[in-house]
Amino acid sequence: MRRVTILGAGSWGTALATLLGRVERVTLWARDADLVAAIRAERENRRYLPGIPLAENIAVTDRLPDALAGAECVVFAIPSAGMREVAAAAAPSLPKDALLVNASKGLEESSGLRMSEVIAESIAPLSDPSSSPLPRIAALSGPNLALEVARGIPTASVAASVSAETARACQQLWMGPTFRVYASSDLIGVELAGAMKNVIAIGAGVCEGMGFGDNSRAALMTRGLAEITRLGAALGAQPATFLGLAGVGDLIATGGSRLSRNYRVGLGLGQGRALEAILQEIGQVAEGVPTTRAICLLSRRAGVEMPISEALYAALFEGASIRDLLLQLMLRPPRREDEL
Repeated sequence: MRRVTILGAGSWGTALATLLGRVERVTLWARDADLVAAIRAERENRRYLPGIPLAENIAVTDRLPDALAGAECVVFAIPSAGMREVAAAAAPSLPKDALLVNASKGLEESSGLRMSEVIAESIAPLSDPSSSPLPRIAALSGPNLALEVARGIPTASVAASVSAETARACQQLWMGPTFRVYASSDLIGVELAGAMKNVIAIGAGVCEGMGFGDNSRAALMTRGLAEITRLGAALGAQPATFLGLAGVGDLIATGGSRLSRNYRVGLGLGQGRALEAILQEIGQVAEGVPTTRAICLLSRRAGVEMPISEALYAALFEGASIRDLLLQLMLRPPRREDEL
């Protein structure tokens, strides 16, 4: 592909742009004109990804139609809360046959929809009424902390789509010496795993903030993985996906790294700090916070038990005592480990 557009100039959108050195022109779009002007002047995104110079093939703009003109691939690296608005605004200018890539790891808070579903709904009114836009949408997800990716530290990811051709196209675009990509047909599982592991990463941070050890964090992450797998399967995902890069791989990265915003949210909660103060200090979206609402909504609808996620919901939004919640989790009735 010669022209790729990335919608969203946060840390992840900017990091993705750095991977596309083989592409003739990469256009990075942000709605904030001041941010665009600063990136252009400094050739670096000092607000969200400081210390990473941008290559000459990367252009930056705040004009959406200009950003999308002639794009062969459009990447949506937008926080979940803004995805519907941006996708709808982009729809009239989207090239008809462009590959669409969801690079956001979140769920729509009010509906629980995955981001590919939000994108498809947003552009469907302007698409061919005889066909769904979903087959040309792929999701990219895995253990991909933005700063490490931008620094060229080796990692891997998964490109998933309901269309094998679309998954392969996404895979081929991103494959490189520091970023290995695997293809998958489980779009549901890859998107759910990428979003829901953020909730469990908050819990891992809570363990650290409360001064617990590696045993506690490992136990929480393992049982957290079990419950998000349980919900994923109920929603049509393949359970094996949660044991791959988008699931356990991403959970390992985000559940133990201070580069992870979700981990830092949990760390602050475990230290007794208020959520608002934590988020203000981080200064970027921590997707695990709204996703906690979304997955608890989905689990209640589906009748799937998710005690860790429900406990985190109570801590985040109801002011419940974390120590009381922990005691409740530890004293739940005994059960078999292989029960789903």
